Amino acid sequence: MPYIDAADGTRLFYKDWGEGAPVVLVHGWPLSADMWERQAPFLADEGLRVIAYDRRGFGRSDQPWDGYDYDTFADDLEAVMDKLDLKEVTLVGFSMGGGEVARYLGRHGSARVARAVMISSVTPFLLHTDDNPEGVPLEVFNGMHAGIKHDRAGFFQDFAPSFYGNGLIDKKVSAGVLDWFFNMAMLASPKATLDCVRAFSETDFRGDLKSVKVPLLVIHGTADKTVPIDHSARRIKALVPAATVIEYEGEAHGLTTTASERVNQDLITFITG
Repeated sequence: MPYIDAADGTRLFYKDWGEGAPVVLVHGWPLSADMWERQAPFLADEGLRVIAYDRRGFGRSDQPWDGYDYDTFADDLEAVMDKLDLKEVTLVGFSMGGGEVARYLGRHGSARVARAVMISSVTPFLLHTDDNPEGVPLEVFNGMHAGIKHDRAGFFQDFAPSFYGNGLIDKKVSAGVLDWFFNMAMLASPKATLDCVRAFSETDFRGDLKSVKVPLLVIHGTADKTVPIDHSARRIKALVPAATVIEYEGEAHGLTTTASERVNQDLITFITG
């Protein structure tokens, strides 16, 4: 399997499909590069080179004890970009992966980047603080942390339906998709899973977003209960006035699966212009 070594020697698994202008896909928590199953083949078929990698601690990448912070994640992304010598890249981040895109642009700049996409993203800053009154109370994330620590498998079995917007009557995804989510989640390091809850909830990306100089597309579902749109996408425009924000009415967090055809069309339109 193909791997890239991060600065500290952590091996990052990646897929590299197709030929053409490069697109780098950064997955969400608690998943892996496999979550892009409905986007990666489509984009490659459309004449693009698609790179999707597993974040450290997740999927097939190494599981070091530490390094689960956004500066390290951004440096890992830079290692991928550098080792593959990527230029004029479209960066696409889902959920906590949107934070990687923001921190990468804030920390490493846009010399290699042509445009960026944030889907169901945790940006700009999720946690309620004195200077972020629109944020989510710390108790919510403390509850997630405690639930995972007590019974990680049970937590993710309960979490998956809400992630995709499944209700008692309205089933947006099959039991197979829920099993697929669970299997990806359980491949991750327990330490990485817990540390990333702190990372994506407590990291302030407002400064990173203010430094964005490339075209930015933001996609978010109005029924997202995992990362509510009022705490995230609807606040980005104030920080990146030129950003294009598209709201998917009635869609939950996992819209790369539930609204995959629409996501794919919005991506290819944005990438190819």
